[in-house]
Amino acid sequence: MPQTVAPSWSAPSAVDRALFEAKVRGDWAAYFNVLSRTDLFMVVSRLSADSHPDSVVFTPSWSPATGTSCLAVFTEGMLPAPVEDPVFYGYSLGWYARGWSASDPPFLVVNPGSPCEAFFPTTPAHRAMWQQHADRAPADSACCTQQRGKMRALLVGGPLHGAVAYGLACGALLAVRNGELWNALAYHGGGYRHERKRLKDGWGFTHRQDLQHAEERLLNAGMVSTVWEFALSVRRSLARDFAGPVDLEHWRQVAEGVLRRNAAQSGEVRITPEGVTRVEASQTAAVESQVAGVRRLIGRIARYEARFRADGLLPEGAFVRTAEAWDYGRASCMARWGLAARYCTLHEAEEAVLRASHAAQAAYRSWEEFSAAFILGRCLHFDEEEFGPWYTDVLAAHEILTTDPASPWLNIPWK
Repeated sequence: MPQTVAPSWSAPSAVDRALFEAKVRGDWAAYFNVLSRTDLFMVVSRLSADSHPDSVVFTPSWSPATGTSCLAVFTEGMLPAPVEDPVFYGYSLGWYARGWSASDPPFLVVNPGSPCEAFFPTTPAHRAMWQQHADRAPADSACCTQQRGKMRALLVGGPLHGAVAYGLACGALLAVRNGELWNALAYHGGGYRHERKRLKDGWGFTHRQDLQHAEERLLNAGMVSTVWEFALSVRRSLARDFAGPVDLEHWRQVAEGVLRRNAAQSGEVRITPEGVTRVEASQTAAVESQVAGVRRLIGRIARYEARFRADGLLPEGAFVRTAEAWDYGRASCMARWGLAARYCTLHEAEEAVLRASHAAQAAYRSWEEFSAAFILGRCLHFDEEEFGPWYTDVLAAHEILTTDPASPWLNIPWK
């Protein structure tokens, strides 16, 4: 028999393309295999989401195709741009199979109105079949944990080139590490509830003002440790002055000298009968603690950089000049997380992403240099020289972003 040629459709993501191709072939087992490996998003009113944060109420709609009510669900590539209301919740196929009740709609419709649209009855027997597919999937949870460590992009509806894509690419290390669509500015993540929880648990955000304050600090490199930046700036000055590699002990000695000199020059102003007098402050213990801490930090930085060179993150003889990338990369991601949580608008998210790109360009000379600086900041913040997942996860993301032909770092020039 002649082969059936699938009609052409520019699907927004690889998931939607796979659903479309399975539907054209009539291969519903393959269709459900795809569904079982991705989140499916339902629409929820903002009022309901905020009033009942611990419950989920289906919002069915009438379908002329079935003559019944249906629950519509969408893959992430088919979601509309986030607006204030409504919002979306993302859950796995297994969650829908287990959570359905007899009073819920008799049909589930996937991506209604699109070329990969499909309607499915929701009888107990059909839901048991959904569960079988879900059980065979690598993972069954929201947030697509099975996608972590993969580079994923919107093929339609997300910028691949230009200023906005550049800014989004500044957050690509975390996007790849998390398995998120790196170029989805109109971002929903794991859904409204998940993204709000992410920001509350990880950052303590519960209001729009929390996000605005943190975003501004990140965009101005105001969260990266001033102690890290002091140590790195001392070495940067030495490298510039001597036009060559900086000996570790020399670096430590100069940093110590700067700290002691600053302490000696500091003091307090007192008003006495003789007038205004500056009295030298006695802070010997504090100064010694500072000196010891910076000497230890310099050793940590040197050991991380040695590992970076061994793993191909840094060329031989190169070093990290500033860790500001740790803030700029998070600022790019924060804009999208905030949008998904409805703590900012799409316009505000775009402005923040553009600012992150400008700041990164001003501070670094290549994607590779930016990446090494971001990873150093992440390791100094979290890793404690264990070289565990805080390091290995982003090392793997770096390797993908510097080798995959579809990587934004290989397709968007640094300057």
